[in-house]
Amino acid sequence: MADVLLTFWSGTGNTEIMAEKIKEGIEKTGTKVDYKPIYKVNIDDVSNYNKLIFGCPAMGVENLEEDEFEPFFNGIEKTLQGKKIALFGSYGWGDGEWMDIWQEHVKEIGAILYDEGFKINSTPSGEEEESCIAFGEAFAKF
Repeated sequence: MADVLLTFWSGTGNTEIMAEKIKEGIEKTGTKVDYKPIYKVNIDDVSNYNKLIFGCPAMGVENLEEDEFEPFFNGIEKTLQGKKIALFGSYGWGDGEWMDIWQEHVKEIGAILYDEGFKINSTPSGEEEESCIAFGEAFAKF
């Protein structure tokens, strides 16, 4: 089994690009990562990891994606207490408030939040892709 579970939901592909680069960063450290879109993950998968990374873009009025991601995340919350968690995602408007709300929620449920949620406005550029890789490397060492 891998050391880290990286799972995400992506509508336009921007968050998926971030996920791929974060995975690359984790693997650069020699850490094994299970990389799965949210629809391929269940509560048992989550329970088996002590380190997890979740990716979801801002949707609507600065919310998590409401049809798949948010119900999934709400369903696994109780299994996250005491686990090391990192959050990431892309957004296309506003200032990324959805990430601030998500971070606070993760802390409230008793998870150990790595740094601050990592967010990128729109499609990651070359420099931002490098930031994604660095984020993955740093989380692997957390």
